[in-house]
Amino acid sequence: MSALKLEPNFSDADAFYAALADLHRDCDEETSERINARLILLLANHIGDMNVLRQAMAIAAEVKKN
Repeated sequence: MSALKLEPNFSDADAFYAALADLHRDCDEETSERINARLILLLANHIGDMNVLRQAMAIAAEVKKN
């Protein structure tokens, strides 16, 4: 079973954040949500391991508890 990587794994996190912000710039809320959904599905497909994806979803769901 693979484990979700939780330690920093970016070569340039700031560049990723800037690219993500640029991707959403000038988008309305619906378009932004569609972009996020598509990005999530593309990255989930790349990961491909349901155990890792479940771990990520469980951690992401913690935001609902706060």
